[in-house]
Amino acid sequence: MAVLDRLHLSASAVWAYIRRAPGTYIWLAVLLITTIVGRQLPDTVLNEVLGDRSTNLHHLSEDPLRVLVSSAFWLAGGPWISYFVLYNIFHVPAERWLGTLRWASVCVIAHVGATYLSEGVLYWAIRHGDAPASAVTTLDVGVSYALAGVVGVLAYRIAPPWRYVYIAGVVTFFAVPVLVSQTFTDVGHLSAALIGFACYPLTRVRRGVWDPVAAVRSLLPHRQPAG
Repeated sequence: MAVLDRLHLSASAVWAYIRRAPGTYIWLAVLLITTIVGRQLPDTVLNEVLGDRSTNLHHLSEDPLRVLVSSAFWLAGGPWISYFVLYNIFHVPAERWLGTLRWASVCVIAHVGATYLSEGVLYWAIRHGDAPASAVTTLDVGVSYALAGVVGVLAYRIAPPWRYVYIAGVVTFFAVPVLVSQTFTDVGHLSAALIGFACYPLTRVRRGVWDPVAAVRSLLPHRQPAG
C-alpha cells in the first residue's frame, strides 16, 4: 500500500507540474508524435514531408500560413529528448510567468518574425549572387526560432544585475555564429532572440523577478548562531 501511495503522490506531483505549463507540454507531445512518425519513414519520404513544410522563400510566397504553422511541429534534427530538456529550462518557466496566451504570443512573434527576417537576408543574398538560386527551396523547419525568442524574453524574469549578464550571454551565444558562418538560420536565431528582447511590453504586467544568487543561497544549509 505504501508503494501505491508513493506512486500516486509522484503521479500527482508530475501532473501538477505539467498542468502549470499546458501549452509547452501539448507542443512537446505533438513533436514527439511527429518525431516518431518521421523515424518510420524512409529518408527520401521524410525529406519530402519536411520540404513540403519548409518556410523557404518558395513556400512563403505561395502558402505562408500553412508552412508557418506546420513547420513549428517538426524537428529538423536532434533527438526529441534534447528539446524536452530545453523546453523545461526555457519554455516552462516562461509560460508559467507570462501565462499561456502571452507566452504563445512571444513564440509566434519570434517564429514568424525571425523566419521572414532570415529568409529576407537569404533573398538579398540570392539577388546579389552570394547564394545560389536553388536556395529558394532550402529546408527550414523546426522550433528553434520560437525557443530563441523565449530565451530572449526570459531576461526580464531575472533580477538585475544578473539580467544584464544573462543578456550579454544570450547576445554572444547567438551573435558569434552569425559572425563566423553567416548562414540564414544563424541570422534567424539572433533575430528571434532580439525579438524576444523586444517583447518587453508583454512582460510589464507580470510581477516578480528571479534572483539566482538568492535561489542558490536558499539551497545552502543555514548555520546556527553560536552560543
